[in-house]
Amino acid sequence: MGAPQTHLVNKGCSSFNATNLSSFYANINGTFSELRRDISNNSKHFGTAQQVRGEVLTYAMFQCRNYLSKNDCLSCFDTASTQARNCSAANGARVIYDGCFLRYESERFFDQTNELGSGVSCGNTTLNTTGFKLGGQQALIDLFTATPKIANFYAATKTLVAAATAIYAVAQCVETASETNCLNCLQIGYDNIQSCLPHTEGRAYDAGCFMRYSTTPFFADNQTIDIAPYLKKGDSSKKWAIIGGSVGAFVVLLLALFAWRWFRKPKRVPRGDILGATELKGPVNYKYNDLKAATKNFSVENKLGEGGFGDVYKGTLKNGKIVAVKKLVFGKSSKMEDDFEGEVKLISNVHHRNLVRLLGCCSKGQERILVYEYMANSSLDKFLFGNKKGSLSWKQRYDIILGTARGLAYLHEEFHVSIIHRDIKTSNILLDDDLQPKIADFGLARLLPQDRSHLSTRFAGTLGYTAPEYAIHGQLSEKADTYSYGVVVLEIISGQKSTDVTGDEDGREYLLQRTWKLYERGMHLELVDKAIDPSEYDVEDVKKIIEIALLCTQASAATRPTMSEVVVLLKSKSLVEHLRPTMPVFVETNIKTRESNSSSTTGSSSNATASISVLSAR
Repeated sequence: MGAPQTHLVNKGCSSFNATNLSSFYANINGTFSELRRDISNNSKHFGTAQQVRGEVLTYAMFQCRNYLSKNDCLSCFDTASTQARNCSAANGARVIYDGCFLRYESERFFDQTNELGSGVSCGNTTLNTTGFKLGGQQALIDLFTATPKIANFYAATKTLVAAATAIYAVAQCVETASETNCLNCLQIGYDNIQSCLPHTEGRAYDAGCFMRYSTTPFFADNQTIDIAPYLKKGDSSKKWAIIGGSVGAFVVLLLALFAWRWFRKPKRVPRGDILGATELKGPVNYKYNDLKAATKNFSVENKLGEGGFGDVYKGTLKNGKIVAVKKLVFGKSSKMEDDFEGEVKLISNVHHRNLVRLLGCCSKGQERILVYEYMANSSLDKFLFGNKKGSLSWKQRYDIILGTARGLAYLHEEFHVSIIHRDIKTSNILLDDDLQPKIADFGLARLLPQDRSHLSTRFAGTLGYTAPEYAIHGQLSEKADTYSYGVVVLEIISGQKSTDVTGDEDGREYLLQRTWKLYERGMHLELVDKAIDPSEYDVEDVKKIIEIALLCTQASAATRPTMSEVVVLLKSKSLVEHLRPTMPVFVETNIKTRESNSSSTTGSSSNATASISVLSAR
């Protein structure tokens, strides 16, 4: 027990290297020194640190299990810091031991809990004593239930589970997480670790939480925490009934999802307060002539694509850095002129691995230009419907589905202002060098006048991603993004565009209609893209994800899950058979554009008329 507990549970290095190594290494040394001082001088078990040198940012976090002494915590830190340095020039690293956790990144991650991907490891010895498995599940679920409610997100328990057999168990979240995110992380941890029983030892981990149990003591009996006050009265008998059932773990998942509605959420700053938010760091202001030169005068050969908000060009800056330059097309708007600087400042402070990074902006006359990080692999639609069609494996598709959900959950619930994207579609999901997804164009709709659609009037065709309540009634909430996300998931699985029509004996049929019909017949797998090797995926996993997509596209916004709930469902090993989706509707929007007779200095103006129809999924 009185040891640093440096059994290695998990380690990993970022696949990206730091650009300025001297500044980067100096930042690592600085953050590690600060964290070690906190342990040594202040006897802290948890700490964060950050260092900035020029444009090089480094964020670090360290956590010891609370039962470790100061000396054992220091020893575990020294072991962890040595191990982390083995990542050399990688701009991110993590190492998880039984006794501690250390991580550093080039982007702020302190509030993240489910970013690494959950993991579980079980011991080699089993104990088939009567009641051991059920008693162990009871001990773990009590721990999972109580820990998010405890001030520093840590609990340690000793529970007698069978004759002369006790289980020692701990659960811990990073202290910078929200209560909701801690619950989210530990829910998945519990779902994983309880599968270790009847093994006598098990561990579950993710970016922001850790669970461990063992029949061998790994902390002293006097270091346990009384969690009874955090367990609701009368829960015990209910939990036993849940655990005794064949779908015990999933029912617990459902309870957790509903509980999120009642747990406190991170405080948000109202929209009107954003422009005065002094804690936000402003974007880089680029010179127009520099961007003009970088894009070869916004030449056609440098054009990457067109979107509802404007055209995008590949640019090479004077220092050799490649960027994506977007020329916004909003027309003349006093609102845009007034809000542009503040809103762009807000968007530039949104940092998440699944969101495209806004580097800076430029304003000149009526010109409004945004500069983004460059994604060499372009957008997801190219891999599903374009020249790279059929090249994505099942794992790559799943990673894109999960990463996109994480990015949306961050925009909706984790950033200090809730941002609704309004235009989630495959062309707005870009892929990095590792084919990991990054959502583009988030926050741009905030710049539009209140009486304008988020789509450019140049858009023409069938809009297959729009939620019915938004398309028909203009009712906008985060659930509109959830609907669009569900449609995207179906496109990823099928390789079929949401707007493509297939014929059958009942007439024309869109993707969402086809999916519902297959679901009702229990023929989910008929939807899967034939380009995917069937040996790459588990049949039940695919069925589960299709059903999650249908939950997202339900006609009623209130019945759709939040994106954080979607992340939990995707990562859980449980099926969603008890979450029965209701029939979706497909919104067919035909937008026709006609040129007006008037003109302005910015060119011809156009008016749009829209014809909207809602099609039954049957």
